[in-house]
Amino acid sequence: MVLGLEIPAGNGARPRSRVLIVDDEPESLDDLIDNLEACNCDVEVAPHGLLALQRVRVDPRPDLVLLDMLMPGLSGLETLERLLQAVTGLKVVMLSNVHDTRKAVQAAQLGAADYLTKPLRKLELASLLQIITSSEPAAAGADATPVPRVERIGDRMCVFAGPAIQTAYRQVLQVADLNVPVLLLGESGSGKDVLAHLVHHRSSRAAKAFIKLNCAALPAELLESELFGYEAGAFTGAVKAKPGKFELARGGTIFLDEIGEMPAALQAKLLHVLQDGTYNRLGSTQTSTTDARIISATNLNLHEALAHQHFRADLYYRLSGFTIELPPLRQRREEIPVLLRYFMSSFAESFARPALPFSPEFMDVCVAYDWPGNLREMENFVKRYLILADADLVLEEMVRKTSAAQAANTTGAYAAPAARQRSAAGLALAAAAAAGGDAGISRPPVPREPRDLKSMVRGLKGDAEAEVIAEVLEQAHGVRKEAARLLNISYKALLYKLRMYGLDHPTRLRP
Repeated sequence: MVLGLEIPAGNGARPRSRVLIVDDEPESLDDLIDNLEACNCDVEVAPHGLLALQRVRVDPRPDLVLLDMLMPGLSGLETLERLLQAVTGLKVVMLSNVHDTRKAVQAAQLGAADYLTKPLRKLELASLLQIITSSEPAAAGADATPVPRVERIGDRMCVFAGPAIQTAYRQVLQVADLNVPVLLLGESGSGKDVLAHLVHHRSSRAAKAFIKLNCAALPAELLESELFGYEAGAFTGAVKAKPGKFELARGGTIFLDEIGEMPAALQAKLLHVLQDGTYNRLGSTQTSTTDARIISATNLNLHEALAHQHFRADLYYRLSGFTIELPPLRQRREEIPVLLRYFMSSFAESFARPALPFSPEFMDVCVAYDWPGNLREMENFVKRYLILADADLVLEEMVRKTSAAQAANTTGAYAAPAARQRSAAGLALAAAAAAGGDAGISRPPVPREPRDLKSMVRGLKGDAEAEVIAEVLEQAHGVRKEAARLLNISYKALLYKLRMYGLDHPTRLRP
């Protein structure tokens, strides 16, 4: 039976794709082979992993490998690992008769593009075609389109979906086993805590303790006693001795979050620990040693703090043995759909509720939103959507947020530039304009008829387009023809858009 599948469009006639199926039960593959051949694919079959390894080393190499999980000899996971070692960027999709979440996670960690359950349905076959056409063939040697990676860290699963976060992931793997301090930079909620755990998890220290301390959560005196510990009688209330974080983290990792908030006096003592690995408990003259690895993180601009002498330069250079920078979610928009679906699946399982869908219009709004709270805000958003089960309501709440919450998250170095901030107020303006309403945020909310998602999306897209045009006009010093060239649109189209968005100010524009 051949299913009617829509082949992804391309530029001109799409060349036939090469698919290698690795399965020890070829009699079960007839329908799959027929459907792939009907979709412009040349199909080969290898009955076991060793033959597949031989085949992928020969040109022309396959564009996609469909690999059965259970086979005699080399298992599916062993074959997957060897295939990816043999051919960089090879697309491999795992197939199984039974969905096994643990094995699906293992396959994703090894680099599988997907994990599907047989028999494949029409939507899953279409997904295979999308995987084939989303990147150049492996033989061309082009960089592969990033496949979301899933990593289990303790009791939680972490997803690394887009190119920017996968770059950070690769950097973690490179530095994890090296005994150097790691400094993580990025906005609040962007994933620094996840990367800190990953560095520890991937290091030879993984079996030892991982101790976290938030440097902004405690006053200087308490922070010092938490870091170094104290003896009985060291201060009022110290009725018995207590070990500090450095002592507890011996042989493991200590994670100093919000390191930019550490008081100056304590910075000097931390520098001493970094220099020779020694410290003193409060109230003790006995020197203690530690070999804990230090990971630190901040959402502040440490270079600016250095310039204003708010942070010690010598401590900064000690902490930044290896620096990893995490871009905010608004600069990783390609990850948003993947992360939303992942959080929905995860929380649906936790809440014992069926997962809710994300319509194309819903997803467009989410991708257009700037997520000032980054992953932390997204997690809360998905939880609320799952609890309320009302897409219109949660999107209305998104666009009605005041800018006060965003301002709290955009202090410091890694805040969004003002020209890039399309905060809750900006979204509210766009949504209200799309609905023909008034977005005066100082007024109390007026009950309104629910707006459909499509009108909200049109408003958001228009707001974004107007913002881009305004920026390019400023870059072109008001010269409209130059702006049209930079935007790669016709002069006539630009004039139309200027009128539509109210940007046609004659005193500020030139032909």
